[in-house]
Amino acid sequence: MKTLDINQIKQYLPHRYPMLLVDRVLEWESGKSITAIKNITANEEFFNGHFPNKPVMPGVLMVEAMAQTAAILSFLTMGKKPDENTIVYFVGIDNVRFKRPVEPGDQLKMEIEITRVSRGIWKYKAKATVDGQLAVEGELMCTLRTADDAAAGVTTPAAV
Repeated sequence: MKTLDINQIKQYLPHRYPMLLVDRVLEWESGKSITAIKNITANEEFFNGHFPNKPVMPGVLMVEAMAQTAAILSFLTMGKKPDENTIVYFVGIDNVRFKRPVEPGDQLKMEIEITRVSRGIWKYKAKATVDGQLAVEGELMCTLRTADDAAAGVTTPAAV
């Protein structure tokens, strides 16, 4: 089984605390799928304001965690690690549905499947569960860009 620990994950993502939202890759298959986890702790920065009396992980961060997991899969599939000029950008988020709140003590298990790669756009089917219960699902689309693309005037959508 192919796994990645947090130090290996940091080789594939530029994110760092508090925005690094993948703690471990449980398994992955190049060109196909990846399963990873994010452990949700009571000391997450976002719980200070979301919400102080009933802490709930923001939905946008659940989607971000799935996107980071998808980015890892893309780099593993390409057989390369990003350099300091490489950024993965969102180009679309479709059909996202939130099914249950994610709270401190939960473990968010993200399952991402590549559904299509065409002209530099990667499309994924994504879902995240807590204890086997669906928390969020949707379709993500991303592309990879470099600082050279930005200098050349290539349009860059929202960063993952």
